[in-house]
Amino acid sequence: MSGAAGCQGGGGGERGHRWRRPWKLLALGLLSASSVLAAAPGAGAMSKEEKRRLGNQVLEMFDHAYSNYMEHAYPADELMPLTCRGRVRGQEPSRGDVDDALGKFSLTLIDTLDTLVVLNKTKEFEEAVKKVIKDVNLDNDIVVSVFETNIRVLGGLLGGHSVAIMLKEKGEYMQWYNGELLHMAKELGYKLLPAFNTTSGLPYPRVNLKFGVRHPEARTGTETDTCTACAGTLILEFAALSRFTGTSIFEEYARKALDFIWEKRQRSSNLVGVTINIHTGDWVRKDSGVGAGIDSYYEYLLKAYVLLGDDSFLERFNTHYDAIMRYISQPPLLLDVHIHKPMLNARTWMDSLLAFFPGLQVLKGDIRPAIETHEMLYQVIKKHNFLPEAFTTDFRVHWAQHPLRPEFAESTYFLYKATGDPYYLEVGRTLIENLNKYARVPCGFAAMKDVRTGSHEDRMDSFFLAEMFKYLYLLFADKEDMIFDIEDYIFTTEAHLLPLWLSTTNQTISKKNTTTEYTELDDSNFDWTCPNTQILFPNDPMFAQSIREPLKNVVDKSCPRGISRAEESLGSGPKPPLRARDFMASNPEHLEILKKMGVSLIHLKDGRVQLVQHAVQAASSLDAEDGLRFMQEMIELSSQQQKEQQLPPRAVQIVSHPFFGRVVLTAGPAQFGMDLSKHKAGTRGFVATIKPYNGCSEITNPEAVKEKIALMQRGQCMFAEKARNIQKAGAIGGIVIDDNEGSSSDTAPLFQMAGDGKNTDDITIPMLFLFNKEGSIILDAIQEYEAVEVLLSDKAKDRDLEMENMDQKLSENDSHKQNAEEATSASQDVGAVSEEPEEGESSDVTDPDSLSPANADSDSVSISNQDSYVPGTDEAGAPEPACTRGDNQPQEQKTDAESNSKVNWDSKVQPMESILADWNEDIEAFEMMEKDEL
Repeated sequence: MSGAAGCQGGGGGERGHRWRRPWKLLALGLLSASSVLAAAPGAGAMSKEEKRRLGNQVLEMFDHAYSNYMEHAYPADELMPLTCRGRVRGQEPSRGDVDDALGKFSLTLIDTLDTLVVLNKTKEFEEAVKKVIKDVNLDNDIVVSVFETNIRVLGGLLGGHSVAIMLKEKGEYMQWYNGELLHMAKELGYKLLPAFNTTSGLPYPRVNLKFGVRHPEARTGTETDTCTACAGTLILEFAALSRFTGTSIFEEYARKALDFIWEKRQRSSNLVGVTINIHTGDWVRKDSGVGAGIDSYYEYLLKAYVLLGDDSFLERFNTHYDAIMRYISQPPLLLDVHIHKPMLNARTWMDSLLAFFPGLQVLKGDIRPAIETHEMLYQVIKKHNFLPEAFTTDFRVHWAQHPLRPEFAESTYFLYKATGDPYYLEVGRTLIENLNKYARVPCGFAAMKDVRTGSHEDRMDSFFLAEMFKYLYLLFADKEDMIFDIEDYIFTTEAHLLPLWLSTTNQTISKKNTTTEYTELDDSNFDWTCPNTQILFPNDPMFAQSIREPLKNVVDKSCPRGISRAEESLGSGPKPPLRARDFMASNPEHLEILKKMGVSLIHLKDGRVQLVQHAVQAASSLDAEDGLRFMQEMIELSSQQQKEQQLPPRAVQIVSHPFFGRVVLTAGPAQFGMDLSKHKAGTRGFVATIKPYNGCSEITNPEAVKEKIALMQRGQCMFAEKARNIQKAGAIGGIVIDDNEGSSSDTAPLFQMAGDGKNTDDITIPMLFLFNKEGSIILDAIQEYEAVEVLLSDKAKDRDLEMENMDQKLSENDSHKQNAEEATSASQDVGAVSEEPEEGESSDVTDPDSLSPANADSDSVSISNQDSYVPGTDEAGAPEPACTRGDNQPQEQKTDAESNSKVNWDSKVQPMESILADWNEDIEAFEMMEKDEL
């Protein structure tokens, strides 16, 4: 095995011996470090009982998600947890590229197979395998993503096969199993092969499972581009399929794709772009990072070396890793750069998929930057409850969705195993609490549409079951809790398990080092390929804490500030050479001072200038300190100039029975009336429809409006006039509903109500605007329940658990009196209310640019301090403060009430969860703001 043998030890012997230990000695050898640190005295260690309790809580959460999928969705690909039904492609509104993962092959069940075994649910696993073998059809006339089908379905089948043969060898379960999952995997592998019919060897991004690529009925094969990760994340599954079956063609095709990407890397920077032309090999998008579009390409280079023992994969990974740490890593940030100009940042925001990278760094053995980046991400999570799909370098929300991604949990697991630091157990506890508090719904766990408002999206992706619960359970599990040794396997990017004995099985590929033209790298980059835990992790429980501590305030309101040399000399030292308020980009003398302080100035295409500090480039340590102070002053100055007149969105939350705060609607604010951002409690009250409905004249039903929140229709007069009329009638707030039938934030930007050009100080009540579809939800609720109470606020509040529990108890008592047999659990009643739910519509993402208009004037300054963690501007062009809290801008959640309910509510009292099953939140699109990004 040449170089691999040094890490993996002996590879000969029978399969039982080959199965043991190679991965441990390479990267997951880091796991043994936990015993090193665990033995050291340290404060805050979690008791074994508490770990067991949290592990059991993870099991209960998994049961909640899995049982609801099986009850309400199977055999559909995914569960729609808000409407308690399955998502079947073609029967729901298209979500664009996101739907390419769905192939009518019971995606969630296949993706979950090996998770069942990790969680010790062997009986359920056996039942699930039988269902897959009996029910799943892979010969569907449907176009799917090659990448997603490979990592989720092919990987799921191979992972299921891996643990199935392991259980069969143990002699208790799966004695009937005869490789059926492997046969299905081979069938699927052949169905993916037509995608590789290109001159480059890079696969088409999509394939028709029945007709291939260029067949007249295939409806695909015209694409020219694919993402680097899409073409570079095949080798583990395809090589495993070849090793399991002895059919070499799969591994050959995956290797050819990897070889082509490597040859097309940018030679001066050793970076790769995000998207590449599959025919010419030209880079289409020339920005490079470790997040969406590239992420798992790097992951599979390192793991392919582990699984296959080919030195070339390790050499390629180390070459790329050196470039990443040289250009992209700006601790604790990971910022995209241009592959041809790697010193120039390509954007000033990060996507959530890069959260996997600290875990990969652990496997590499580079722990310090892993701890730093993970801590930064954790601070973002503590601020927003979840990791937004994208956030700016000053930690504001850029894309507000969170589809329950598992990458941060993955890195948390690996860091705990590497350091043994109980801090990471507490991080895991936070993840569990946030999932239960904010994402849990009666029929599973719902993705967050907006982490700022707490609104939900009607989706529960298969990777949530495949990865999230696997990593969380392993985080709290001890060795005796497992029925097999997890270290005998390598995780794919979808957390599927492939046995390490594959490294010496059916080696049909001659292992030649085809990698050429390596860059001479610092030897230290290779030191920890086979990590020595005694060197990496000194016997000091404070090791990781000492790295995290400087980052505790990185997302907080105020930046950590060191003592300046002026303070050291009690104010008697020299004055700073340049103050931020005096700086002029056109002044040559100022530019020379900046250079001396290690601050460089970059002119951007949009007319702005970007300031970047490298302390190591300063003339002296004192000049570097002056540069740091200048950057901090510039950040504060930018923060003061950043105050925009545009108001953030607000939230309308239905808090009365049976909703109790679960339904959150995004509302447009008004430029007059009560500022809800300054009244954190908001305005709470029952709603009432006014007469006349347009609110443009004196209200004729003031007795119905008094002390209530008035509902009115847009049009025929100014918004301020409507506000004055309802305020005069005694209303405590107002909601204006759009008169444009069918309007929705799906197709329209957030609406903000302007004043009438006069002084509006006389208006003291809050006014909010809802599009027609959102407003219809409240109107339908009034027809169904009459008394509907809402909360107008700057963002959604925690739901009223006390009232919810009380109502549920009353419902259960009444139901018991009617029929003891009807006193079933809430989970059994979910979905029992309506047999034919209506389809509703909902928007996904409010364009951030519609909330914060771009200011691209030539005087705008972007700031980046790479050595002291001071970030830069956002893409809008306005200077961004580095350490101010991001605007808590809510977005929308919309649900539709079923207007034709077929249940007599007086004849049977339903638990709250069953009532909520009547409310449909059909998500029309999960559109990414840049189509090929995520």
